[in-house]
Amino acid sequence: MLSLEFFAQIEEIVGTANSLRDGDSLSAYSADKSKNQGSADVVVRPGTVTEVVSVARLCNESNVPLTVRGAGTGYTGGAVPIQGGVVMSMERFTRVIEIDEMNLLAIVEPNVITGDLQRAVEAVGLFYPPDPASLNQSVIGGNVAECAGGPRAFKYGTTKNYVLGLEAVLPTGEIVKTGGKTIKNVVGYDLTKLIVGSEGTLAIITKVILRLIPKPRSQVTLRATFTSINSAVKAVVGLMQERIIPAAMELIDKRSLDAVAQYLDDRTLAPDGTGALLLIEVDGTEVTVGQEAALVEVVCVRAGATEVLRSKNDEERNELWRVRRELSPSLRTIADLKINHDVVVPRSGITALFEFIQQLRERFDLTIACFGHIGDGNIHVNIMVDPEDAKAVSRSRQAELALFTEIVRLEGSISGEHGIGLSKASFLGMQLSHETILLMKRLKQAFDPNDILNPGKIFPED
Repeated sequence: MLSLEFFAQIEEIVGTANSLRDGDSLSAYSADKSKNQGSADVVVRPGTVTEVVSVARLCNESNVPLTVRGAGTGYTGGAVPIQGGVVMSMERFTRVIEIDEMNLLAIVEPNVITGDLQRAVEAVGLFYPPDPASLNQSVIGGNVAECAGGPRAFKYGTTKNYVLGLEAVLPTGEIVKTGGKTIKNVVGYDLTKLIVGSEGTLAIITKVILRLIPKPRSQVTLRATFTSINSAVKAVVGLMQERIIPAAMELIDKRSLDAVAQYLDDRTLAPDGTGALLLIEVDGTEVTVGQEAALVEVVCVRAGATEVLRSKNDEERNELWRVRRELSPSLRTIADLKINHDVVVPRSGITALFEFIQQLRERFDLTIACFGHIGDGNIHVNIMVDPEDAKAVSRSRQAELALFTEIVRLEGSISGEHGIGLSKASFLGMQLSHETILLMKRLKQAFDPNDILNPGKIFPED
């Protein structure tokens, strides 16, 4: 239990209105989309960097756990205060400070919504490519902390490819500035890339410098439907052989399509008999986009596509993408418990991965829905289970372990964009050596000697 003196000091720093201790607030700020639930003692909402510094110093001096929170859209429990203490919500840091058209960059505070930033820079002819499915809810700070990906990662890369610099507060209270406004910068260690993807365990991000690129002049989305996953994968292989690099390439299997159709009460999203669907987006100049779109159609038909649709305008593009954006909530129509894993394999291992997933379905008698960014081998494997069926839950956990074992065998990664957090901490040693984990722990200690910042995440309990 925290002392009344501690609570009084918190209120003195951020004000009574931004120090929350009522039950509803504590519960709401103690969970994220992973459904993990912590138990914060107090929620603080600082409005300035000075306040962030003061809260961090107070927590460090008092040895009180401090968990930083963005929009709470994470799937691995990264923002959950499992050791109690203080939850620091960055919700008041919402400014787009600058869009620098000459230097092709934006400077933003951490709680700018990703989709809002994209729309703001596109209004002046620029482009911020990272686009997690939650782009209209997730925020830049959380994207940076988790190194978020999304459909465009195949062509454009993930969040880490667009972070030029950071302003951050260490858990001991010092302000550090890493990187800068230039693309080339090799002065000292690359602390920017170290903080990106560190899941809120090393520093509190207060400002981000993001690289922008010119907005593509033309974009076309194609929807290709197939009778089977194998045919869809064959089309992906064909596109690679033709050296076509789409801006995005998403695969959705039959179980996921059926869930979306039921959720939206809309059976027009894919023809009857569809076993898999590919969403393929190409961008560039009007001439090159037209040529690539035509070649995509040819390759898909050659692989066995039953239908290929091509968007004619932005409205049609958005409608084609609607099925992808609605996937996550739609899966709840299958079962209440979704064990969601964002595994990644080299593209050469995609066929083997889907064959293995089918084996898991049969071996453990489970419903497993799959979709994801097939261009970069990042597939979201969703094991759907009735949480009241103890035997099914047990089988799902066995399937989970078998899945990770196969992913490592295929030289992939057990997490491509959601991070480790709480949900995958016990599996960390499957992919990383003991020596590598020890090195990471030493880095954590250098940033956070008292282990107050987001404790209990990433690393399994000793």
